[in-house]
Amino acid sequence: MYKGLITTLLMTVVLGLSAPFCWTGKAFAQQATNSAQSESNTDIAKKLQNPVADLISVPFQSNTNFGFGPQNGTQEVLNIQPVVPFHLNDDWNLITRTVMPLIWNPALTPGGESSFGLGNTTLSLFLSPAHPGKWIWGVGPDILLPATSLSVGTNLWGAGPSAVALRMDGPWVYGALISNVWSFGGESGSGGNKVNLMTLQPFVNYNFGDGWYAVSSPIITENWLADSGQRLTLPVGGGLGKVFRFGKLPINVQLQGFYNAVRPDNGPDWQLRSQLTFIF
Repeated sequence: MYKGLITTLLMTVVLGLSAPFCWTGKAFAQQATNSAQSESNTDIAKKLQNPVADLISVPFQSNTNFGFGPQNGTQEVLNIQPVVPFHLNDDWNLITRTVMPLIWNPALTPGGESSFGLGNTTLSLFLSPAHPGKWIWGVGPDILLPATSLSVGTNLWGAGPSAVALRMDGPWVYGALISNVWSFGGESGSGGNKVNLMTLQPFVNYNFGDGWYAVSSPIITENWLADSGQRLTLPVGGGLGKVFRFGKLPINVQLQGFYNAVRPDNGPDWQLRSQLTFIF
């Protein structure tokens, strides 16, 4: 399991983070770094709140889920999610968002054992106008990669469409990101490995200045293959964030809390989300 985990991590990180140097050259990477260093903290915060901004960033997002599973344990999910933009031409950008979830599950039965592994990595590709109007948008595919273990995900590949739309009005940044992924093949029913999952992430941000902002970005999921009444997870909550400088390097920190107002029987009651983002 760990050999596959390390191999998948290395391949995804190398492909994701080396892409701008291979596709657009060192000049683009240096230009992006210089831009991030010269902009104000609030300007960078607003760019980070745009999922299709032309900004290279590497967020580390920790999701601690309380009351998870039949034993009401605590689950930990660390998402490593580099965002890399490609300038295709003067009119279009391609934004890549990779999410690699490292998942630790508590024991699900009395006397059972915990499990750990790399869950299903998701690669999102957004084609987005380089010079949008009032509405900023992007569309493209979501590609699902197999997990290292059935205890933390499915062993199947999958794909589906994804889209994002948002607006920036003064201090406000608001919009939504939606996707639906289907696995290729697999078995349905209890214990099956088939996937048909919708993910909706609305987001609302208010920027106070000096890099401080309020944020609410719940991740709503609908598992279409689950029994009726067990499909929807609907979190409610929000938090605060701030962009600051470590030397010349901009860094974003964020903390949010969510109560799952609607959830499956074994879904978590609460979630604490903390995030550290390096910006280049």
